Amino acid sequence: MDYPLPELGEGVYEAELVRWLVKPGDAVKRGQALLEVMTDKATMEVPAPFSGTINSIAGEIGQRLKVGDVVLVYSPTGSSEMIPTSSASRKVEAVAVATTSAPSAATPNTNGRHATPIASPSVRHLARKLGVNLADLHGSGPAGRILLDDLTTFLKAPTEKPVKKEKEAFQFDVGVPGTRVRLQGLRRRIGEHLVEAKKRIPHYSYIDECDITEMVKLRSALRDPCAARGLKLTYLSFFIKAASMALKEVPIVNSSLDESTQEIVFHDHYNIGIAVATPAGLVVPVVHDADKKDIYSIATEVERLGNDAKAGRVKLDDLRGGTFTVTSIGNIGGLISTPIINHPEVGIMGVGKVVKRPVYDANGDIRPADIVYLSFSFDHRVVDGAVGALFGNAVTKHLQNPAALLLPEKLK
Repeated sequence: MDYPLPELGEGVYEAELVRWLVKPGDAVKRGQALLEVMTDKATMEVPAPFSGTINSIAGEIGQRLKVGDVVLVYSPTGSSEMIPTSSASRKVEAVAVATTSAPSAATPNTNGRHATPIASPSVRHLARKLGVNLADLHGSGPAGRILLDDLTTFLKAPTEKPVKKEKEAFQFDVGVPGTRVRLQGLRRRIGEHLVEAKKRIPHYSYIDECDITEMVKLRSALRDPCAARGLKLTYLSFFIKAASMALKEVPIVNSSLDESTQEIVFHDHYNIGIAVATPAGLVVPVVHDADKKDIYSIATEVERLGNDAKAGRVKLDDLRGGTFTVTSIGNIGGLISTPIINHPEVGIMGVGKVVKRPVYDANGDIRPADIVYLSFSFDHRVVDGAVGALFGNAVTKHLQNPAALLLPEKLK
């Protein structure tokens, strides 16, 4: 029987084949991952809605597949194992798939656990990454389905000899001399998106320095109390909050240009994209409604989005709806950048590393200060130079009054 590529989400009609998870001759069970695809910068596993044997597979790594294209041929083990193949029942979410809790999906063994644990592709993927055998877990979901909470609870359970594993440093893939690598997957998507942005948008850059001495002090005072509560408070959270407040003061920067109607669309949501470097390339998840979130909520969201992006499990909804982007090179060590605008937005802010510099105060005396360079790029069709500078001044104003960034939105 032919198995076509199922619906991958609303408005998504094609995907790029990242890798095959089965091969001809493999026996697969319902819910088992068949292949991994990428769409809208999100990577997802496509699960089998059947049990059977794979006869053949179609498609090469890097090939673009359309929804409805036959991707493999299989022989079913029995009609009773089949799930209806309507588009509604085959719809795949970015990191999870809805499955029935039919008893035939798993059979209990002698110790009461499932010989074939019921779990979503995302849970299976994470378990493989963490080296956890799902058969060792007790699922709390319907029919013993293993949920993400079951996996995290298992990992938090004390062991006889707890060993603290050092966090591996992030390694960039910088290539091997004398080799060729095909431009595909996320790297190709990034290239296409940026080329399109540079072709369509007349960029201009604006750079200014900002004295964030008080912000550095405030963050230092809050860092340990936050860490004690499991919250990683970074500088990025302050920059996101300051940007969202400045966007309210200069609404034209929180807009996009509808080229089909030649209209500037002013957005009434303040969704800040954050550029995240991952092993596969650059991903821009979005902190939605950043203006309504406090610093601590933003910090929590930034950590979640960053971890999900680096692990390749970011959700499609987390990649959509951005109205402005913040990209930080400070953790690597750069001072100034000229970032490319994330089309169809009209502005982006690059944040450099925080450096200690001698500055003159109002009395003409020299004092040490924590300085950061802010690099802005704007779409000159929409944002004039003077307006870009006005927005930069608004961001600086909020960063230099960091205590106000901690106030709830209703008190501002």
